[in-house]
Amino acid sequence: MEFYNTNISKESFALANEVFSSTYLSAGKMAARFETELNRKLGLENPVSVNSGTSALHLALSVAKIGRDDEVILSPQTFVATGMVILMQGAKPVFADIQYETGNIDPSSIKDKITSKTKAILPVHWGGYPCDMDEINEIASKNGALVIEDAAHALGAKYKNKPIGSISQFTAFSFQAIKHLTTGDGGALCCKNTEDYELAKKCRWFGIDRENSSPSILGERIYDINEIGYKYHLNDLASAIGLGNLQTIDNIVNKHITIANKYKTELKDVPGLKLLNYSADRESSYWLFTVLVEKREEFIRALKDRGVPTSVVHQRIDRNSIFGITPGLYNQEKFDSHQISIPIHNGLTEADVEQVIKAVKEGW
Repeated sequence: MEFYNTNISKESFALANEVFSSTYLSAGKMAARFETELNRKLGLENPVSVNSGTSALHLALSVAKIGRDDEVILSPQTFVATGMVILMQGAKPVFADIQYETGNIDPSSIKDKITSKTKAILPVHWGGYPCDMDEINEIASKNGALVIEDAAHALGAKYKNKPIGSISQFTAFSFQAIKHLTTGDGGALCCKNTEDYELAKKCRWFGIDRENSSPSILGERIYDINEIGYKYHLNDLASAIGLGNLQTIDNIVNKHITIANKYKTELKDVPGLKLLNYSADRESSYWLFTVLVEKREEFIRALKDRGVPTSVVHQRIDRNSIFGITPGLYNQEKFDSHQISIPIHNGLTEADVEQVIKAVKEGW
């Protein structure tokens, strides 16, 4: 049994062969089709395809003009990319505490961290479970800040019947190899504002308006760059993989949900184990299934001996010297001491799921 799984559909192979046959590998018609389908199938607003989830986050900060001496409030319970992109802009990451019961950023802690320098709040939907977006967006609005959602785990999740990717000014997704939807590596930035959307499209390719810059008689495109841009576009081969996988995404997300519901039913009364809280007003896409356990190392060893892999996936990122530990994040400290995730992915069989449940119930 593996902890992670990579989904590649038959349709992805066929579309990839189309691209190979065309010999056009850079960003083109396939990338445009992929973006159209992200909107049509998943409700993502104005998705701008890019070459990684990290690029999507950084592009959001760049388009939002967040820079030196600005502050961005975020959760430490994430991957280092979430903090790194803030440093890349010369801004300051400010770590808020999380909710012990969800692993998500705590709105009350955000309020404590807000200053006149706060330009953005960057919530992370841990494991695919949406954060308290109404409260977070209200705090941002009252303080003149914007919200950039890190939805690397949350493709297919919903908050109060709205798809993640349709709520805040910016939402960044990851299509890395082991996510619900993969392009091999890639991502997308969703922009509620049309002006942000147009600027993001330019800035993902060196600040050049690729769609409206025709070649001159000399052969090079005619353009005048007035914004700093990057080489962040998603190529057609990666887009073909993503477009093919989109045709099976409902089945993939639904399988994650089915396994999660089985775990919640079967593991709710296991001594020494606490399930996370899941509110009825939102739908997790369950990229991870995190539990809180006593004697965590014993838990890990016991499950390994029974053929079941486990992982914390990510520990608090402010433990890294480049960020520095933030004192007083008591829920984060507690979560970091007890959190562990068990397998949940499309490659698990019913027998695998039963094996996980049995292994946990046998104790540690």
